[in-house]
Amino acid sequence: MASGIFISFEGIDGAGKSTHIDGLARAFRAQGRAVTLTREPGGTPLAETLRALVLNDAMDAMTEALLVFAARRDHLQQVIEPALARDEVVLCDRFTDATFAYQGGGRGFDLEVLEFLERLVQTVKLPQGDMVRQPDLTIWFDLAPDIAAQRLAGARVPDKFEAQPVTFFANVRAGYQARFESARQRFARIAAEQERETVWQDVLASVRQRGWLA
Repeated sequence: MASGIFISFEGIDGAGKSTHIDGLARAFRAQGRAVTLTREPGGTPLAETLRALVLNDAMDAMTEALLVFAARRDHLQQVIEPALARDEVVLCDRFTDATFAYQGGGRGFDLEVLEFLERLVQTVKLPQGDMVRQPDLTIWFDLAPDIAAQRLAGARVPDKFEAQPVTFFANVRAGYQARFESARQRFARIAAEQERETVWQDVLASVRQRGWLA
């Protein structure tokens, strides 16, 4: 019996997750599932406006976090929850783990405040009661920051995060590692330094293990 599935894709810039999001969408559609492809920050007109501010304007870590969570609330209300209610597969390029990694790990912002915002913003009302919405599966493309920097070099004009030094991304990676350790049952860690086809097979395996693809 079909039911909504929420999968997030995480990793530092340059980890290569975007290619595999599209591939997984094709795999689900080939089996007759409706798929919603989206991203964070973003996914709605309001959230995309906030995304542009977060990625390009100078601000402190708290302002960044508040804008990201405001965008997330609109995204949940307008896109993610309705799609899950329609029994669709939601594939999201980043979600809350990125906030803990970038604002928490990278910026060094207070994790307790982020946890409070997470509960506040992601609590949704369902027939069976309130719950804090999290992905059913988070695919983490784990990559050493120096390799990611080599991949990004000259690829495009960097936003303010992509322009950060390698030490920043080392802290971001540590932030992802902490989230992984706290919720191992939700995560599939992918070694993103492997060849693209090997990474893709690992992505497929992580989804098939949960019985969502034949």
